[in-house]
Amino acid sequence: MDETADARGGAPEVPRGVLTDFGGVLTTSVLASFRAFSARVSGAPLLLERLFREDREAGELLVEHECGRMTAAEFDRRLADRLRAKGVTVESSGLIDAVASGMRPDTTMLRALRELRARGVPVAIVSNTLGDNCYRGYDLHDLADVVVLSSETGSRKPGRRIYRTACERLGLPPSACLMIDDLEQNLRGAARLGIRGLHHVRTEETTRALGEMFGIDALGGGARGTR
Repeated sequence: MDETADARGGAPEVPRGVLTDFGGVLTTSVLASFRAFSARVSGAPLLLERLFREDREAGELLVEHECGRMTAAEFDRRLADRLRAKGVTVESSGLIDAVASGMRPDTTMLRALRELRARGVPVAIVSNTLGDNCYRGYDLHDLADVVVLSSETGSRKPGRRIYRTACERLGLPPSACLMIDDLEQNLRGAARLGIRGLHHVRTEETTRALGEMFGIDALGGGARGTR
């Protein structure tokens, strides 16, 4: 976590608002779900990660879909084509839902968000959308004061625009906000606007850090995390 001391050189200033990722923070690991799917269809757990990172067309498909410029059905079809080009045949219908099917709610993190809001800390969910059903079963507007989705804004993390939109909707300057994310590249994007970051690796570590920051004992119920 990147904390900036106040002007008097004392303890870091407590943030006035929290921005949080959805998948991988309020749910179990996205990468674990990707790897489980990849292992099932190919025996290679890193297949999808490498595809999005190393295959330019696959990476471009992901950007276009997350920014709302490509439907889930089209993304599924074209992603299946890219996998087929790598020698892996999968059913295209519902492909991205199958990829994300291993994600489960992180109940400790969800409780922690509710407790922060009960203490008067405004919360924004800032999420790169993946598929049509990634938020099914969650009432995002019940979980957070503000919901900013890449598919609705046409911008995605780690670009600056999506973070700026979230801060504006919270009515706070970026310097007054904290971003929680499981991907360090997304925290670096937020940092370019002056938003401090909290890297989510293990649930108990994140809730402990938040509890210390906001002066809340046993935030989230003090339970061990699910990651």
